[in-house]
Order: sequence, then structure tokens, then C-alpha cells
Amino acid sequence: MMMIGLLIILFVSINGVPLTDSSTLGVGYISRLLEIQDRERAPPSVQVAAAHTALNRLIPSHSSSFQFRIISKDNCGGEYCFKLSNYPAISHGGSPEIIISGTTGVEILSGLHWYLKYYCDSEITIKRPTPWSYYQNAISSSYTFVWWDWERWEKEIDWMALQGINLPLAFTGQEAIWQKVFQNFNISAQDLDDFFGGPAFLAWSRMGNLHGWGGPLPQTWLDQQLEMQKRILDRMYEFGMNPVLPAFSGNVPAALTRVYPSAEITRLGNWFTVRSDPRWCCTYLLDATDPLFVEIGRAFITQQLAEYGRTSHIYNCDTFDENTPPVDDPEYISSLAAAIYKGMESGDDDAVWLMQGWLFTDDPFWKPPQMKALLHSVPLGKLVVLDLFAEVKPVWATSEQFYGVPYIWCMLHNFAGNIEMYGFVDSVGSGPVDARLSENSTMVGVGMSMEGIEQNPVVYDLMSEMAFRRDRVDAKTWIVSYVQRRYGKLVPSIQDAWKILHQTLYNCTDGLMDKNRDVIVSFPDVDPNSIFTSSRLSLPGSRRVTLSRAVDEQNSYDYTHPHLWYSTSEVIRALHLLIAGGDQLSESSTYRYDVVDLTRQALAKYANHLFVEVVGAYQAGDLRSVRRLSRKFLGLVDDMDTLLASHDGFLLGPWLESAKNLAQDDQQRKQFEWNARTQITMWFDNTDDEASLLRDYGNKYWSGMLRGYYGPRAAVYFKFMMQSLERGESFEVGEWRREWITLTNEWQSGGGGVFPTTSSGDALNTSRWLYEKYLKEQY
Repeated sequence: MMMIGLLIILFVSINGVPLTDSSTLGVGYISRLLEIQDRERAPPSVQVAAAHTALNRLIPSHSSSFQFRIISKDNCGGEYCFKLSNYPAISHGGSPEIIISGTTGVEILSGLHWYLKYYCDSEITIKRPTPWSYYQNAISSSYTFVWWDWERWEKEIDWMALQGINLPLAFTGQEAIWQKVFQNFNISAQDLDDFFGGPAFLAWSRMGNLHGWGGPLPQTWLDQQLEMQKRILDRMYEFGMNPVLPAFSGNVPAALTRVYPSAEITRLGNWFTVRSDPRWCCTYLLDATDPLFVEIGRAFITQQLAEYGRTSHIYNCDTFDENTPPVDDPEYISSLAAAIYKGMESGDDDAVWLMQGWLFTDDPFWKPPQMKALLHSVPLGKLVVLDLFAEVKPVWATSEQFYGVPYIWCMLHNFAGNIEMYGFVDSVGSGPVDARLSENSTMVGVGMSMEGIEQNPVVYDLMSEMAFRRDRVDAKTWIVSYVQRRYGKLVPSIQDAWKILHQTLYNCTDGLMDKNRDVIVSFPDVDPNSIFTSSRLSLPGSRRVTLSRAVDEQNSYDYTHPHLWYSTSEVIRALHLLIAGGDQLSESSTYRYDVVDLTRQALAKYANHLFVEVVGAYQAGDLRSVRRLSRKFLGLVDDMDTLLASHDGFLLGPWLESAKNLAQDDQQRKQFEWNARTQITMWFDNTDDEASLLRDYGNKYWSGMLRGYYGPRAAVYFKFMMQSLERGESFEVGEWRREWITLTNEWQSGGGGVFPTTSSGDALNTSRWLYEKYLKEQY
């Protein structure tokens, strides 16, 4: 076995050095909560049993080689830690060889993961100075977790524990809690049909952005998700995690205005509906200063405690995310925030408010006086802020460490679960350390706050390690070891490929949010005459975008250009090297995933370039070239679908089938599948000739979508281009719009049939073929 004869003594401490060396002011502020969480944690025997069960799921063939123990913090200088050591006696077949001791089950499994990653090193000492490792975003539940069954959740919670995550959001099933709470305020289940969104849109109905869209929720869904939440929480508590529960933000059903006519309830404005459609928009917000706010807040916390039997005393509430206060008076803002916290505290004396800090990044309303009013409205240590986009736009550095309030350094990285090879690994490897070591630091943890997961594994591998890193990581050196671990062997050409990827795809320093707007997955809904082209800008090796922002003034439709921050020719060279070493790694699923992903990335940017050529030919009146180039574009889309079909990580089928599998009858199957299809295409409402303002926001490079939806949509556009030239008439943008909207709505309702849930084809050979066909001459 790989462990025999290995001498490792590993000590990892979360706060295991003097305050002046590695702890922060913020850790001191939350010390009381940490003491409560320690006292109320699951018994040692439960945590050890949970860790052993996870080990058996993960590596059953080696499970007998490890012994797990829970140890007191007294064994770690009063802090959280894990230790690895050899078993004291000579091991025989089937006997333990390695002892992993930890202060919680999370520390035990983190130690296991560290051992499996770095077992060849010896005499390692690593200290982690902040107590929390946070995970999820308020909308991850919709973009990623919505259709998961228990088997998938179990795998995810195992993964969390291995990464050392001990502060995960736990939002599943809250609608069933709300149903019970609102019944006590004379709101019926029928009243809530228009309040909750459909399964794929619950994140935004929870935040008060929309109501009713994709609903109503069946009672079986509410009951099923509540039971799922209980299983999720039980497992998290067994591992010693501190799950974060939701709190009341003020979002209320319309019926509350009827039951409590004197309550201070405001109807909010439109949030991205096409025509301020009242069926979906303009939700209701109960003013936090109204006495009813605290009553409902208390009832929600109390009902959760009754259902779940316990709490970690930390609650998420984001009243002000994409919901700007009506006035900027600091005293008013302070009174609002104080009342929001009182709603939590009235249900749990030890409550701590965890707030996403996205508003401070995204909304210019929040200037220093308003920020201070919000942050200082709650007793010190009772509010923790997530610096949500710290790898690109760190708020801590411009706000005097959130004006003295504890915060968690988070990597946002992904929007809407879009698939794009992207990241800034140097920032990830240094940012948390710089923040913690800065003067008067109030940092209390690190976190991953992506909107969607299952993309860019290199970025998340490094970010999860930062929970245990005291010093800056040399990303160049780290990637060398990462590649060898990921593929199981050292292949020179593969290492050379990753050196390029580090300096290109994973070195995005332009400060922009990476929302994928490649032409294939986010097709321009504009007259082609309004798309500006440039032969200079469309060169494949250019670092500049190939499509500029274009606006159809008549319809006020805008086109956001694709994000391009690197030399495409360099990335194609990296793909050449990755393919060259492929014969030695073709049995590796992780290699096959990466070669498909990189081929997809290169072809997607080539498609942007090709689209510019189509538009240029159209603007020049060259019908023959439009026909030829549009056929080439559509052939490329079809070929990319074949590529994506060669790995399970790029399939549409699992998303749709998992949605249908949660349904209890045919009606639910249709509803759930419509939800799943709509989120990744039109997203929100449309009319016959006006597309959703959020169209393609949740786009996906998944096999089935390219051949079944993105390709046919592009074909309609090219048809109208050619008709325009053939007839000598202007481009019929209105007719194009009506036709593609109809096509999309039909696809939302089940068009294209059933899609595969398992891969087909050879990933390496397909990548090699497409490289030769499209990319070989491009660098």
C-alpha cells in the first residue's frame, strides 16, 4: 500500500500560534460564538463514526489503514487542529498504519485529504490561523444544488469535510418552514402559491427579486425538501460543521398586506421582467422597523429550531442585496439593520448575523457613512461580513477592514454556473494571506462563494487549501504539483501546457466579472449592421475582444461582448501540448475532462472570430461568403456538441433527468423539466417579440444544448441574414426575434426530447480531430 513505511508527523492548527503571529482582532470578536459551537458539537463518537463512514465511501480498499481519533483542543494549544502519525506498532495486513487525530470530524477528514495530497512529504508543520472555512452563495442552491438527491448531497458533504469546510450555508427546505410560519400569521398555503418561485428560481424568490415564476411549488416538493434538509444538517453536525441557517430578510407574500393593512410594507420595483409584469415582479418588503418584522423573524428562527432540534447560532440574511434602501440617511439605515438583527436575536439569544457583502461591491449607494451605519448597528462580534469577490475586488482593503467588523475573505469566481476556463490563481494564492497579515485585520476565515460549481477544478483546489495556508503560495510551483497529482504521473508536455494556462486563462487581471458571453451560448439579439467588426481586432492571436458592444437603438437591445483577457494563440499552443501528451494519460478521467474543456475553450473563442467573419461578409453584401461561413459556424457548433458528449462532465442530460427524478407525477415532471430548461435558456419572462432581459445568463456548454438549441438558434439568424441579401432588403430584426423566441419557448417546453446521461466517444481522439480541423493553423 502507498502508506507503508511512511513517517509523517503533521500538525495543523487553526489558531495555534500567539495572537501577534497569526490570529486577528476579528477572531477575538467571535470567540464567544466559537465557545458555544464547541460546547454544542456532536459527541466525539458520533464525529469519528461519521468520518469512518465517509472514508469507507471514498477509499474502501484502504479504509482499514487509518485510525481516527477526536482529541481535545488542549492537545493543540487550545486551538483546532489535526495530527497525522504512524501507528505505534508494526502493522500487519489489515491493521491501521496511520493515525489521524483531530478536534472535530472536519479536521479529521481534512487531515485525510492533506495526507492523500502530500503524503510524500515528512515533518510538515502547517498552521491555519482563522477558524472558519465558508462555502456557497445564496444562489448556489438554484444554479447547482436544486435537483440533487441524497446520494449527490452525501458526496458533496464528504467533499466539504475533506476541504476543511466548516461553515456551509444550509438553505434547502426553508419554504416548508415558511409555510408553517406564515400560517400562524393567517396566510394560507394557497396565498403562498404566488409567493414562492419554482424550484429552479427559489434563490431569487427568497431574496425578494421575483415571485411565482416557475411555480407553484407542490406540497410534495415542500415536504421532500424539508426532509432532505434534515438529512443534510444531521450529516453536517455529525462531521462537526457549523451550518448557516437562513433568517428573515423582510420579504413577505402579498397576502400579508391584506391581513395586516397597517403594517409598513413597501412594494418594490421591477426586477428584470420585460414589462414590469405584476405576475412575477414587484415583491413586498416589510419595513424592519415595523414591530411585525421582529415577530416574524422570531417565529422563523423558532420554527427552524423546533424542526431541526439544534443550531450553530449563525444565520444568513441579505435584505439589502439588489435592494437599495429608500433613503441614504445613516440613522435610518442603522435602525433598519438593528431591527433585522433583533429579529434573529429574539429567536436565538446567541445569534450571529452572516451577511453577503456583495452590496458593497455592486451598489454605489453604499458610501462610507452608509456602510458604517449598517455595520455598526449590531454589537461587535454579532455581525460577520462575507467579502464576496475578494479575489478581484477586495472590499476589506478600501473599508478599513469593514470598519472594524469581522469578515471572511471569499472567492466568488463563477457567475450562473457558466462554463469558462478562467481564474486569477496568483490572487487566490496570496490574497487571503495578505488580508490576514494586514494591520488591524478583522479577517476570521476564508470562503468559496461561487454561484455555480463543477467547473475550473484547479481554482477550487487551490482556494480550499488556503484555509490551511499561513504563507503566500507560489502559484507556479503549486501548479506543477497539482498537475502531477491530478493526472497521477509527470508528463513534460503536459506540464508545459499548464505553464501556459497559468499565464493565460488563469491569470485574469482585468478586474472584470467573467459572465460567459461567447457567441454560441449568448447569441446577439441585434441587427447585424449594428455589430462593429475590425479585421485587426478579429485576428486569432489578438488579446482584444473580437466583438464590440453593439446597440440596436430602435429596440434598445444591447449586446455584451465576449470576455477575452489572453492570447488565444498561446492557449491553442497549450492545447497542442496537452494533446501531445495525451496517449500517456488517456485512461485518466481528469485528463479527459481537461482536454475536452480546453478544446471547448479554444473552439469557443474561434467561433467568436468566425462569427465576426460572417457579419463582415454580410455587411459587405457578400452572399456567397455568408452562406459558406455560416455553414462553417454551424458545423463547428455541431462538432463541439460531439466533443462535449465525450465526457460526463459536459452533458445536458443529467441536469434534466435529475429534475424529473424528483417529481412525483407527470405534471410535476413537466413543471420541473420546464424549470430546468428555462433557467439555462430564457431564464425569465418574455413576450412574442421581446426576449427575457436575463436570456442566456445561465448558459451552459453542455452536449445536447449546442446541437439541440444553440445551433438551431444561430441558424435562424443566418437565415434572416441571407434573406436580407437575397431580397435586397434590411435585416428583419423583429421577425428574427419572434422566430428565435418561439424556438426557445418550444425548447423550454420539452423540445429535443430526452438527452443522454452518460458520455459517448473518445475524448482525446475527438479533441485531436477538432484541433487539426479548426485550430492547427491558428497560432
